[in-house]
Amino acid sequence: MGNTYRIAVIPGDGTGPEVVNEGRKVLQAAGTRYGFNLEMTDFDFGGDRYLRTGEVLPKSAVDELRQFDAIYLGAIGHPGVKPGVLEKGILLRIRFELDQYINLRPVRLYPGVETPLRSKTPEHIDYAVIRENSGGIYTGTGGVSMKGTTHEVTVQSMVYTRFQVERCLRYAFEYARKFGKKARGRGEANTLGLVGKTNVLTYVFDLWERVFHEIGEKDYPDVKREYYHVDATCMWMVKSPEWFDVLVTSNMFGDIITDLGAETQGGMGIAAGGNINPEGVAMFEPIGGSAPKYTGKNIINPLAAICAGAMMLETLGEVEAANAVEDAVKEVTGTKIKSLSAGKMGYTTRQVGDLVAGFIQT
Repeated sequence: MGNTYRIAVIPGDGTGPEVVNEGRKVLQAAGTRYGFNLEMTDFDFGGDRYLRTGEVLPKSAVDELRQFDAIYLGAIGHPGVKPGVLEKGILLRIRFELDQYINLRPVRLYPGVETPLRSKTPEHIDYAVIRENSGGIYTGTGGVSMKGTTHEVTVQSMVYTRFQVERCLRYAFEYARKFGKKARGRGEANTLGLVGKTNVLTYVFDLWERVFHEIGEKDYPDVKREYYHVDATCMWMVKSPEWFDVLVTSNMFGDIITDLGAETQGGMGIAAGGNINPEGVAMFEPIGGSAPKYTGKNIINPLAAICAGAMMLETLGEVEAANAVEDAVKEVTGTKIKSLSAGKMGYTTRQVGDLVAGFIQT
């Protein structure tokens, strides 16, 4: 057996434990075939623990998580807990304290999966969005005065340092060099597109654009550089998604366009994401949420969680195994399941996991 990776598992709420179980099954199958070991340790962070103890996340939790190679998350969100409590207290705290400054979202249409984009096929929808995950307007810089009066004033500012911008862009250039279309044999060049709004947000995106071209010209001459306004990006994500290879953008714009991308690839049931610290611990998760109404019914679609597991393997350096998981998912969507919707797949949750693991083992 080769490398051993220590994985912190947070099954979470609702159907999270169900989809994580299938992800584990697939990850273990990949490890057996490709000669590495995964040591998985469970943490019970989520709504049930909060309702039982009144504690969202123990003070020691983040330091404990630092000791692992990666975090595998099922879902956070409990119908008995006010929205925002768990999300801020668990997800955002982990993201910020572990400095997971990259959010990586592949936008990939699998065979057999329906897309609302008429005439588009898997060869047309196959790109990645890299979202800066630590700065921008989401950090809460600002305030309110004279609240509740006719003269109320609110300010929430988009703040970026060059340090934040440059480290995100360097990750994006490296990712495009390693996983762009040319690297995958699907295009003439690896292309990184900066998504911004330089014609209106002239201070922030002047910084992004200057650093983009400075480091691109100096350190990544082999990666083709393009710039797209964010509104035009949204239009072309619908009309001609095949134009895109790797996109990089700010926190807010990334939040918006990744959900649009997820819908074009078939919806949240197949979308996976990673919150990544390239020098530290990264966290991988399905995007669709906890879906509490399906809890315990063995009918939820686990493929997004399985794809998140593939992303985790890729980031850990087990690229061949990650590709095998992706290929197995393609086989399942293309030849087996009828739908991504809960209860309409033609298979149970556990059976879908068995199918993916089976394709890896053969």
